[in-house]
Amino acid sequence: MKKILVPTDFSKEAENALKVASDLCRKFKSCEIYLLHLLELPLHQVDAFSSHSDLPEAIFFMKIAHKKFEKLMNSEFLNNVKVHEIVRSDLEFGHIANTAKELDIDMIVMGSHGTSGFQEMFVGSNAEKIVRSSEVPVLVIKNNHEKFEVSNLVFASDFQNDNKKTYEQAINFATIFNSRIDLLMVNTASKFTTTKQALKKINKFVENYNYPNQTINIYNDESVEQGILNFSKDVNADLIGISTHGRQGIAHFFNGSISEDLVNHAKRPVITFKI
Repeated sequence: MKKILVPTDFSKEAENALKVASDLCRKFKSCEIYLLHLLELPLHQVDAFSSHSDLPEAIFFMKIAHKKFEKLMNSEFLNNVKVHEIVRSDLEFGHIANTAKELDIDMIVMGSHGTSGFQEMFVGSNAEKIVRSSEVPVLVIKNNHEKFEVSNLVFASDFQNDNKKTYEQAINFATIFNSRIDLLMVNTASKFTTTKQALKKINKFVENYNYPNQTINIYNDESVEQGILNFSKDVNADLIGISTHGRQGIAHFFNGSISEDLVNHAKRPVITFKI
């Protein structure tokens, strides 16, 4: 991992995400953070490298953002971490995922405090768009972590073949922390699978992987989302991992807005992997 994108509105939630990103960067050599602040202004009229502009208020807000960035850079948790400042207009550049693609980002780390996301920037559907449209893993942080560690990662799936690439990504992430992976299939009344069938399917799914520390779990609940949340609470998971088809929602059993619901409702970090 060489490049991590952290969107920020300079809120406490965004700072929590930045702290986690700095911890991740220290685990890799040559890892850099790209700190992105979006202004809801027509910045195509602004030259970011010039003091001249036909839009004085845009320059004013850009200077405020830069001052906040300078203050943030003095934070102790960013010592010895290379951070790049980026200020852009979401009106011009669209989704954060586009910036991630342009900069060849390996992971997006973003903060959220729940259903409303960031108080300023990540309101309503914006957080959902990031999770749905990102081609790279998105790690959503809910709380402050003095040091980000992942002892156990719950990987929830229906264990169809198209989830294998995302499982490989989950393994790569878990390897960083030497985590246990709790493989989870949620059984619901509408899509019931016997334990024998579920075990056979999961064992077939992982037969070509040699990750040494993993468990297989079948959990019954009223809905897939509730099952993931309840199981993760039962095992006190440090992180929930799920697969996403992007704009098409979560693969197979993850229908509708399950990914967004998990990101909003989970009290622990969630990481999404694009199929």
